Amino acid sequence: MKIGLSIPNNWGVADPQELVELAVLADTLGYDSAWVTEHLLNVGYIGERLGNKPYYHSLGMLAFIAARTKHIALGTSVVVLPFRQPADQAKFAATIDQLSGGRLILGIGSGALEAEFDALSIPFKERGAITNESMQVMRALWTQEKASFHGKYWNFDDLMASPKPLQKPHVPMWVAGMGKAAYRRTGQLGDGWHATGIPLEEFITGRDEIRRFAIEAGRDPLQITMSMRINVSYGTKFTTETERRSVLEGDDPASMIAALKDWRDAGVDHLVLAPATTDMAQLRVETERIAKTVLPQFKH
Repeated sequence: MKIGLSIPNNWGVADPQELVELAVLADTLGYDSAWVTEHLLNVGYIGERLGNKPYYHSLGMLAFIAARTKHIALGTSVVVLPFRQPADQAKFAATIDQLSGGRLILGIGSGALEAEFDALSIPFKERGAITNESMQVMRALWTQEKASFHGKYWNFDDLMASPKPLQKPHVPMWVAGMGKAAYRRTGQLGDGWHATGIPLEEFITGRDEIRRFAIEAGRDPLQITMSMRINVSYGTKFTTETERRSVLEGDDPASMIAALKDWRDAGVDHLVLAPATTDMAQLRVETERIAKTVLPQFKH
């Protein structure tokens, strides 16, 4: 099982260079991936947590991190796809993939914070349909020399888009979300599932549902990467039920190792640790401790 580290671009850290340096540290310590999260506006529970503190742009952060790292995969956890024009998203992602040497994993989601959709004048109830179509548009632009697509939101013929991603056939898209719509989207369109905030039993249910949808779509279910993002607590008070539902205690490596083995045995291919702290000095220490005590248990 691969293990990644979530870089807390969403926790109001004043100096973004500290976040970049954390990703560089993870790269040198042997983590498999570094991840950033996304909200465009500090509204709803994000505003309650951060106020006016900074929440840095996901792909902007990854572009900078790509320039400072050599080996680590770079992931979004996750881009809210309905917020993006898919041609722009496809070009941005392909550019990062080229600059990083083919290291991008594009975690995508349909979004869940209705206040953010309202502020951006995007129809919340259509977010799933927009996401599905956006994924198809991006895949067409990435893989077809002259791309054509005809749907509800986008229609075009013989468009040339560049650059193409370095990864072939394209940048992997890992779909976030729990529930039937997300399971169907993953099984039919996704290259991976990026779950978060669920207990082990619900992960197993989702895994099986995704594989069923993949088989119905004529796809090989074992080609879909199963990933999980888990919060790591250092005395953190989480503000939402989702944040509280899947938590590891950061100061107990033995219990962390035992829990991660359970996730691995349940079929997780790639697990992302998401430390919930703004204490960057502590986070650097804990990142090193996990690298020494936890990562060796999962390297082969």
